[in-house]
Amino acid sequence: MHDGEPDHRAYRGVSSVGYALTQGRRAAAGWRALAGNHVLIQAHDAVVALCHLRRRSIVVDVGRTVRVGETVAGCGNSGNSTEPHLHLQAMDDPDPARARAQEILFAGRMPRNGEVVRIGE
Repeated sequence: MHDGEPDHRAYRGVSSVGYALTQGRRAAAGWRALAGNHVLIQAHDAVVALCHLRRRSIVVDVGRTVRVGETVAGCGNSGNSTEPHLHLQAMDDPDPARARAQEILFAGRMPRNGEVVRIGE
């Protein structure tokens, strides 16, 4: 968990290209710098990363059980991010340098583009 990075201005369109060109130092600093404020959640046989969270919005503590529907943090624009959004990633290891991507299923299946699936249904 990390919650100390500031959110930065949103960049859309052409201005996002200029912003992206300034992110070399962040990329060189590694995964945590790219993720910005983030939480890692152990979920059965995968670790779920929630990244680019809003500064000081994380409301869970390390080691705490998180339940379906519970607020974890607010969507932000920290790390390597051009506008506020949530980066959701499932991995097989809590160390992103060693981890391999894992499939994410919602309600037991992969949603189609544009489909709304409520978690737990």
